[in-house]
Amino acid sequence: MIRLKPHPAIKLIAIASIGMSAATAQAQDSRLPDMGKLTATGGVSQVEGAGGGGLTPWALITGYGTRDSYGANAHYTQVNTQDYRLKTYGVAVGIADRVEFSLAQQEFTGSLAPLDALNLKQDIFGIKVKLAGDAVYDQAGWMPQIAAGLQYKRDATIGGLGALGITNVKQLGAKDDHGVDYYVSATKIYLAQSLLVNGTVRMTKANQMGLLGFGGDKKDQYQAQLEGSIAYLINRKLVVGAEYRMKPRNLGVDNEKDFSDVFIAYFPSKNFSVTAAYVQLGDITIFNPKKQRGWYLSMQAGF
Repeated sequence: MIRLKPHPAIKLIAIASIGMSAATAQAQDSRLPDMGKLTATGGVSQVEGAGGGGLTPWALITGYGTRDSYGANAHYTQVNTQDYRLKTYGVAVGIADRVEFSLAQQEFTGSLAPLDALNLKQDIFGIKVKLAGDAVYDQAGWMPQIAAGLQYKRDATIGGLGALGITNVKQLGAKDDHGVDYYVSATKIYLAQSLLVNGTVRMTKANQMGLLGFGGDKKDQYQAQLEGSIAYLINRKLVVGAEYRMKPRNLGVDNEKDFSDVFIAYFPSKNFSVTAAYVQLGDITIFNPKKQRGWYLSMQAGF
């Protein structure tokens, strides 16, 4: 039998082809999200679109991408009280576990006269940047993870108040129909105790998160409002906790009250989570001076 030896050039071409294939595969893999963060450490979608708890943002960056990757998600949230309903839906992207971008829309409707036709809509664009610390991997130190963010808000629609002669939030006493919230959050996770603690300071002029405009006839300057969350990890998939959020009181027609909730969040996988809560939203308006309590349900899908 005659055996033909491959020409050296053919060997070089074969080796080069294998190397190029491996490099191409590695490049393709690097473009895929690594989902390397621990389950639940991206938080859920906050009611204004940022990564965090239900009511307040955390210093954690949304998604499961590590510092060498990225993550993203979409969410839908609904809050129902006796007389009102708030729907929020949006998307968020986390890049290199450092920067977060979010986009959300809120829709607030009423069911009790004279506000049974009420329909308010608000668009929210958010940015968050991690400044220092690592909530997960820095377990030996005391320093929390710290992030700063802003949320630009714009009232898109105010409907259902035509019978009262109101077609713009400025007619309720608000100074503007758009504005910016600025916040700093600090989050610490104690893995040994299965505990997360978060504190946020928000500089805001927003009335009812901005749904009723910004500034008012009573006050029209930025005020520091405190927000806090505490959560206990029952296991790797189940989290329970509570939140509190202070609110400004700018409008004479809106005796605004602080928000609070107790929640439970379930993470069957890194691609999906569902959060349920009992919420207290206080008074919404003098047209219906009743403390509003109800349920909160949020679903998030992503990577």
